[in-house]
Amino acid sequence: MNSHQVQEKVDQFTLEIVKDSLIAIGEEMFHTLARTSMSPIIYEVLDFASGLTDDKGQLLTQGNGVTGFIGMLTFMVKQTLEKFGQNGDLKPGDIIIINDPYGGGGSHLSDVGLVMPIFYEGEIVAFSANKAHWTEVGGKDPGSWTTDSTEIFQEGLQFPCVKLFDEGKINQPLVEIIAANVRFPDLSLGDMWAQVAALKTGERRFVELCSKYSKYIVKETIEHLLHHGEQISRKELSKLPKGVYEAVDYIDDDGIGNGPFKVQVKVTITDEEFVCDFSGSHPQVLGPVNCSYTALVSAVRAIFLAATNPSQDVNDGVFRPLKVIAEARSIFSAERPAAVSTYWETMLYGSDLVWKALAPILPDRLTAGHLLSVCGVVLSGIHQDTNEPFLIVEPSVGGWGAGDGIDGAVGQFCIGDGETYNVPVEVAEARYGIMVEEYSLHTDGAGAGEYRGGSGTVRSYTAMTDGQTVTATFGRNKYLPWGINEGKDGSRNEFEIVKANGEVCGPYGKFARFPLQKGDTVRLITATGGGFGNPLDRPIEKVITDVKNGYISLEQASEIYGVKLNPDTLHVEYIVNGRLN
Repeated sequence: MNSHQVQEKVDQFTLEIVKDSLIAIGEEMFHTLARTSMSPIIYEVLDFASGLTDDKGQLLTQGNGVTGFIGMLTFMVKQTLEKFGQNGDLKPGDIIIINDPYGGGGSHLSDVGLVMPIFYEGEIVAFSANKAHWTEVGGKDPGSWTTDSTEIFQEGLQFPCVKLFDEGKINQPLVEIIAANVRFPDLSLGDMWAQVAALKTGERRFVELCSKYSKYIVKETIEHLLHHGEQISRKELSKLPKGVYEAVDYIDDDGIGNGPFKVQVKVTITDEEFVCDFSGSHPQVLGPVNCSYTALVSAVRAIFLAATNPSQDVNDGVFRPLKVIAEARSIFSAERPAAVSTYWETMLYGSDLVWKALAPILPDRLTAGHLLSVCGVVLSGIHQDTNEPFLIVEPSVGGWGAGDGIDGAVGQFCIGDGETYNVPVEVAEARYGIMVEEYSLHTDGAGAGEYRGGSGTVRSYTAMTDGQTVTATFGRNKYLPWGINEGKDGSRNEFEIVKANGEVCGPYGKFARFPLQKGDTVRLITATGGGFGNPLDRPIEKVITDVKNGYISLEQASEIYGVKLNPDTLHVEYIVNGRLN
C-alpha cells in the first residue's frame, strides 16, 4: 500500500476518532497506575504522569497528576532511543528504567521513569512511558530527598537507562538491588509494578488501535495530532503582544547556608517563536536546589500553555514554537554530580519568572504571584499502634495571586504540582504516627489589592511517638509572592516546631531531620498570594465581607483598605480620602 492510497483512506472523521482514542489511552494508563500503586503520594497525591510517544519520542498524549512532568516523558524516550535504538537493541517486552536527573526526563532520583517500546508487525510504532514519585529510592535520608545533600550520590539509587525487563523477562538482580537499598521495599516495588501495569495497558490499547484501523492510519493520525497541536499553538501565539519582556527574582538559599541566588529571564515573543532565555542566572550551587534543563523545559511548558491555550490537549506539536535557553552548569541546567534533591525550588522559578514577565501584558490569563514552592515535607518515625516505621512524603497547599477581576485562589498547590491532592487527614492519622491538630486557612491579610491574594494554610502534625524526624523545604521564605498593578506582595512560606513544653523553634524555610519527641508539633504555614490593583479601590462591601469572614482584621481594613469599621456593628465609621468607592 503506497502513501497515496493511505491518504485516500484516511478521512477527517477517522483521524478525529483515532486521535481521541490516543488521548483516551493516555487517560486509561493514568488511572491504571493510580489504582494499582502502593504509595499515598501516588494514589492520593497523584505525583506521577503517564502517556504515549511516537516512534521518535515525540509526546502524543499525557495523563498528568503534576504539571511539572509535562515534557519529561519525551526526554525519557529520547534517551532510551539514543542508548538502545541505534543497533536494534530494543525488543518486544523490553522495559527500561531511568531516573537520570541530568537528562532523560530528569528531575530528582525519587521520580522514577519506565519506558516500553510498542511493536506492531515487527517494528516500533510508539512508546508507552510513565514517571512516578517513589516514596523511597534509598540515599542518606528517609524519603530520599533532603535539604542538605551536596552531591547526587547522597540522594539514592541511580537508574542510568537500563533494562528492567529484557524481552519480557524481569531483571531479578536489579529488583533485588532495589529491595536491598530502599527503606520501604514493599512500597517502592509495589509502585514499580503499578507502573509496569500501566505501560502494558498502553501497549495493549495501542496495538488494538493498529489492528482496528491499520498501522498506516494510526501513523497518519499521529502526524495529524502533532500538526494540529502546532497549528493551535501558532494561532494563539499570533494573538499575544509581540516584544521582549524581562523579570528578575532571587532564590532564598540552597539549604546549607548559601544564597540568595539571582535568576532572570528574557521572554521574546514573535509571530513564529516564544523564546525564554534564562542566561545570566546563577551557576549551579552546592546544595540540592539545582534544576536540570529537562525540568526547566517542563516548567516553562506549563506557563507557555497558561499564556496561550490552557485547555489544549498536550503533545509535542503544541510546543514547537517554544524555545528554552539556559547556560550549561547553571542553577537551571545543572550537570553531574550536582545535588538536585529539592530541584523544584528552582524549577518553579522557571515558570514563575516567565509568569512575572508576562503578567502585566496578559492580565486576563496570568495572575499575581503565588506560593511557588511545593512546600515539601518528609516526616518519619515509629507508629504508636503497630510499632512499625512510617514515612510521610507530601506537598502542601497555599495561596495563589489575584487577577484582573478575581481574588486569588485559596489553598491550592503550586503550578508545578497542578491538580493534585493532599493525603486526607483520616488516611494520615491512620497510617502515620501523627495527629493532625489543625488544618485551617492562613488569614494574615497579606496580598492586599483591589482583588486580594488567596490565603495559604496552616497544617499541624503532632508526633505520637518519640524519635521522629521532620525534613521540610519551604521556598519563597524570604522573597515574597509578587503583587501587580499596585497590588501588595503576599506572605512567606515557613514552618515551626512547637515542643510539648511550649518552646517554639523557628520559623524556618528549610531544615533537615529536625528531631521530634512525643507531643511535639510541626506547624506548616504557607503563603498568601500577591494582590492585584490598589487596595483603596477594593469595594467597601467586599472589605466588610473580608472582615466578617476573617480574611483581614479591623486594623488592616483601616490601615490598608482605608475603611474604618465599628468593631461592634462592623458599620463604616469613615473612609480615607481618595477612595474611589
